[in-house]
Amino acid sequence: MKIIKLSAIDSTNTYLKQLAKETQLLDETVLVTENQLSGRGQMGNGWLSKKGQSLTFSIFKEFKELSAERQFLISMAVSLAILEAINRLNVPNISIKWPNDILSANTKIGGILIENVLEGSFIKYSIIGFGVNVNETDFPNLPQASSMKLETGKTFQLEEVLHRILKAVFKNLKNLSTADLSKIKQIYESELFRKGKVSVFETPDGLRFNGIIKGVSEIGELILETENGPFHKFQLKEVKLIY
Repeated sequence: MKIIKLSAIDSTNTYLKQLAKETQLLDETVLVTENQLSGRGQMGNGWLSKKGQSLTFSIFKEFKELSAERQFLISMAVSLAILEAINRLNVPNISIKWPNDILSANTKIGGILIENVLEGSFIKYSIIGFGVNVNETDFPNLPQASSMKLETGKTFQLEEVLHRILKAVFKNLKNLSTADLSKIKQIYESELFRKGKVSVFETPDGLRFNGIIKGVSEIGELILETENGPFHKFQLKEVKLIY
């Protein structure tokens, strides 16, 4: 893999996306910054990071004959890779909050932003951004945020955490176009936060209701069992888990 390190940029995803347009990037190029000034998360949310205490990086990954209809495979494979890497560092109670937030118990320690570039009906390449709270100890006004250090009491070497995650991610993304979607989905569903438990959900207009997470569809919709009848499928912007 090729690793590019920059001291400070606005967003690793934005920078790498522009770089991919301007030059021929090598597959599995990694862009890491010590200080991300305007990180981006899901649904336009910001991602806060602290210089020298967290990991903010993006990867460029090419795909061959990976159908756009199977793009949620990327999200599942990457989420499971981070889960595996962080589990190996003995961070407790790790789970995936749909679609791809990484939690330790009830607190968020990592997030992923995936941006796919299509060519016809296939994914040409993806820019996958990662934010991982490693050694931070202070999260003002963010009660649901935490770090690997806060959850374990240990200080981690950023380089070691980075390389463990990259190794697991590239292993999971290899040969993804021929991967068994149902098998990966089954593993992913088994790691979902609050799966099988009655939880509170909220719609964009503020309506709250009880539901039970049953799994996900092949295109990444959240499948909920609700009080109003059989299973319902929700896309990312259609429902939010309150926890």
